Amino acid sequence: MASLNLHGIEKSYGSLKVVHGIDLAIADGEFIVLVGPSGCGKSTLLRMIAGLEAITEGEIEIGGAVVNWEAPKDRGIAMVFQNYALYPHMTVEDNMAFALQLAHRSSSDIRQRVDRAAAMLGLEPYLKRYPRELSGGQRQRVAMGRALVRDPKVFLFDEPLSNLDAKLRVQMRTEIRELQQRLKTTTVYVTHDQVEAMTMADRIVVMNAGRIEQVGTPLELYDRPANRFVGGFIGSPAMNILEGTFEVTPEGTSFRTAQGAVFAVPSSLSSGVPSGGGAFGIRPEDLLLAPGSGLRAKVTVIEPTGAETMLRCSCNGEPLTVVLRERPDVQLGDDVELMVRPGAGVWFDATGRNCAVSRN
Repeated sequence: MASLNLHGIEKSYGSLKVVHGIDLAIADGEFIVLVGPSGCGKSTLLRMIAGLEAITEGEIEIGGAVVNWEAPKDRGIAMVFQNYALYPHMTVEDNMAFALQLAHRSSSDIRQRVDRAAAMLGLEPYLKRYPRELSGGQRQRVAMGRALVRDPKVFLFDEPLSNLDAKLRVQMRTEIRELQQRLKTTTVYVTHDQVEAMTMADRIVVMNAGRIEQVGTPLELYDRPANRFVGGFIGSPAMNILEGTFEVTPEGTSFRTAQGAVFAVPSSLSSGVPSGGGAFGIRPEDLLLAPGSGLRAKVTVIEPTGAETMLRCSCNGEPLTVVLRERPDVQLGDDVELMVRPGAGVWFDATGRNCAVSRN
């Protein structure tokens, strides 16, 4: 186990810079998840940590030692890929033992490590099988076992669950998190799935266009996004964003949407709110059906999920998503009136920066 520190990491392909000065400190035993849209640089950053991509500028420290010029096999890392990368002509046992054989470990040491990993991952009945004889979840366990036998300082996961069905993804993310908590191994996990990020991470790193937008615990990012990008990216379904104008008067500050709805900005937050253009972010679960509230919308889609009902609405052409715990008596095409749950909402200025957060 070891800490992992990135100092001013940059990556360029010729004149094209794709990673811009990443600084990140990851504590020993921490589970970090990198998220962001496709092309944001999260997998490139992971591959630089692994040594599979050369860095252009900066330093990578693992356990206090700079590893910029170390080969991947000498960095004390183990990586689990999206496509498993198992050898089809080898049994499960041989796949897990292969890296140890290349490292000239003794037969007894290899046997002990493989048996221990197989027991942890429930692979004991499958050691003599070939990858083609396994399910997707079992193959993923083998890939994890191959990494586990090396006793790495750092685990690196590159979207390891993308090829699994929904039910198996839930099962495997639980197993990965439980395994990491048991081993206390520093882990960096790349995913585009926000549910994976929210449920697995100690801290989430949100990336965009090769830069870090925000680092924090899942609930910090959900409740207090640093800017519009983070607010709109974290959360499923996504945060509703209403464009409008801040109006500062001696009586207080209010926010008027382009549709004419007016929201009062709490006095405790007024000092951080500029007059002029901006936006109001509202989580779908913070919108309530409330006749007479003034924010009118038309129901365009109803999505019952059992425990919740999701309403997709149009507010003068602007999309709004509402998540309700109850089962409302609403039909497609109905006009509804909505209100924001008291104390909820995030105000963004014209640059997209979070002015203040009123959520308790």
